[in-house]
Amino acid sequence: MKLRAELGGEVHDVSLQRDGSNLLARVSDREYNLHIQAEQTREYLLREGTRLHNCRVEETETKSIYLVQVGGNSYRIRIADPKRLSAGHSAGAHHHGSAEIAASMPGKVVRVLVEVGTQVEAGAGIVVVEAMKMQNEMKAPKAGKVTGVHVTAGATVNAGDVLAVIE
Repeated sequence: MKLRAELGGEVHDVSLQRDGSNLLARVSDREYNLHIQAEQTREYLLREGTRLHNCRVEETETKSIYLVQVGGNSYRIRIADPKRLSAGHSAGAHHHGSAEIAASMPGKVVRVLVEVGTQVEAGAGIVVVEAMKMQNEMKAPKAGKVTGVHVTAGATVNAGDVLAVIE
């Protein structure tokens, strides 16, 4: 998953690759190999080599701004998905007469409910993605023909990945 984070007036490119409880994070030119253990909701224990960090993440009223506490320090971080910024994408973004169904968060594809060529109505289920132990059915934002299915059951997806296209 690629994001852009603003902290203290500076913008950082962030790349996250998660494999179970292991996370490879690249922040600008720095790389971190972390092991994540969820202690409670929004609280995490992060291990980086032999160092341990207690971390708490709180959402604010503005969905793109988070309060992050690590150790004794508190940070206000604005997160943006550059794919959505550059193309104005949302989970069902339209462009050139088509609608792209994109993953809203990282997860695992549980089921693909349509095939290429299927005619669908607005609101029809397209793909089921499991994220944070919850299954989310991604629905067609408009009626049309499925022209692309870019995932298979069992595939891991990142936020912003295009799952299917409807024209």
